[in-house]
Amino acid sequence: MKQVIILLIGISMCLTGLAQTDSTRNESSPKDSTASENDTIRVGGMIIIKKRRNHDSDNNNEAKTYHRNTKPSRVKTNWWIVDLGFANYNDQTDYKGSAIQDPATGFAPGFGKDQFKLRYGKSVNVNIWAFMQKLNITRGVVNLKYGLGVELNNYRYKEPILYHTSPTQVVLDNSRNYSKNKLAADYVTIPVMLNFNFTPHRKQGFGFSVGASAGYLYSSRQKTITNTNGKQKEHDDFDLKPWKISYIAELGLGPVKLYGSYAATSMFDKGLDQRPYNFGLRLSHF
Repeated sequence: MKQVIILLIGISMCLTGLAQTDSTRNESSPKDSTASENDTIRVGGMIIIKKRRNHDSDNNNEAKTYHRNTKPSRVKTNWWIVDLGFANYNDQTDYKGSAIQDPATGFAPGFGKDQFKLRYGKSVNVNIWAFMQKLNITRGVVNLKYGLGVELNNYRYKEPILYHTSPTQVVLDNSRNYSKNKLAADYVTIPVMLNFNFTPHRKQGFGFSVGASAGYLYSSRQKTITNTNGKQKEHDDFDLKPWKISYIAELGLGPVKLYGSYAATSMFDKGLDQRPYNFGLRLSHF
């Protein structure tokens, strides 16, 4: 996890350097010295400059009107976005099939859907996006939005289920009392969305985005706390798929941003058919 965060920081610093522009202006230019001698009036998106030709006469004046460019910038960048939400999955597993129930090769013999139920309030999703960019396509109303970050998913089980490895098999452990039992799955993810902004000239606009994301599983583990063994962690892939493709969406309601995602397929490579989904609050500037 630390290595991934350091990598994201490095990428964001490189992108920041590329995005910087030289804003230094020559203060002694004729244009600036002339402007200091003129009367400037701003009316909405217009700038009116009243130029004096003769400093000794008030009747010999010239007025020019300039229209400021209010066109939205081509690319906008938002750094370090955080999502805070809940994690769950849609369980479509066939628990009567041999892939689950076979005593020797089954993924979870004797299990049903109830054994995999989660503690909803404690199953959480936290996403940390190093950056998100919005590319203007049509007058700031239609945009292409993309980014890079990590998805951190924690699935807290109600039942004392335990993952065995080599081969992966799930068993019920009723011999101990579990105060915590969770499966964690973390991904490096690239989201790509089509954004519709109905108020392009507002800083906190109203609109929505839809698209897809591709995530690579870089860390997975089961963490348990029991009365006999205390805190323990088991690092393994548990037959989780290395890639996760998800449908994603976000809703912008002024300062409030909401997000959601739903995986196109099961997060497990075999046995279980559990399709994860997340939803929550997005802390973002756009």
